[in-house]
Amino acid sequence: MAALSLRERRGLVEKLKVTRWKRYGHDRLYVNLPDGTAVGWADCKTGEITVLCSEYRDAVITTLAQHLPSVADPTSPTEATAAGGPPLLPPLTPDDDLAPNPPGTALRDLLANSGPSLRQRAVAWVLRRPTEWDSWRKGLAGERRVGDELNRLGRQGWRVLHSIPLPREVDIDHLLIGPGGVFSINTKHHHKKAVWVGDDAVKVNHGKPEPYVRKSRAEARRVERVLERHCGFAVPVEPVLVFVGVTDLKVVVTQLKVRVYQEREVAALAPLSGVLTADQVEQVYSVARHRQAWQAA
Repeated sequence: MAALSLRERRGLVEKLKVTRWKRYGHDRLYVNLPDGTAVGWADCKTGEITVLCSEYRDAVITTLAQHLPSVADPTSPTEATAAGGPPLLPPLTPDDDLAPNPPGTALRDLLANSGPSLRQRAVAWVLRRPTEWDSWRKGLAGERRVGDELNRLGRQGWRVLHSIPLPREVDIDHLLIGPGGVFSINTKHHHKKAVWVGDDAVKVNHGKPEPYVRKSRAEARRVERVLERHCGFAVPVEPVLVFVGVTDLKVVVTQLKVRVYQEREVAALAPLSGVLTADQVEQVYSVARHRQAWQAA
């Protein structure tokens, strides 16, 4: 990289963001690019600086010098991993960017690659037999409806991702990131049915218990581990169940661990605040949109 002029260095320094991270006995200042990528950090106790990207060396040192009372000589980039900083993700490419995913991407692809043939559809229609494909199509419609509602929250400073792929061919329906924290959202489409939600189970039309609540809590914990590992600060994640098309939704009063809504009620999340700063929202979003962050989830 060619040497930057004084004006270019000043412009770069102004774009860099500094985030403080205090955990596990460490106290650090991380310098991040506007997209949330960490390019350096400093130990607040010793003043020692670690440069993660050599091309930003001067800008990192200048930025951190403004926040530290004293600055030691920067260490080499290879020492960052041994020092225990958050693992860095590779530069974001179009193939790894999950932000463009429309709601229901995983189900849409599943139907396109494994959907029924014309003969199979005809047989199922003649026999009036519900199929797995019908469930996929209904799920796709539900995710699209909830996705449309969530996308409207962008005006209140929220970021939304849809159909985040996880290992073993599962996915997170929606992830909502904003000033009120992070919400892992699971969509269930039960058209013209009554739903009852308890502490650990859901019943549809008084049927057998479904493990939706338990699975939603487990999914939120999984998301939290991924985001905290790459962000380097606490990222609380709340599980949410959203039911689409139901005629009645009853939630027992003791059920407090999972938020439960019908699709048009998700707007209740919009005014929540006080959990993440604007900079943290962008940093969490930059991690969450990166496909490779979820490969070991």
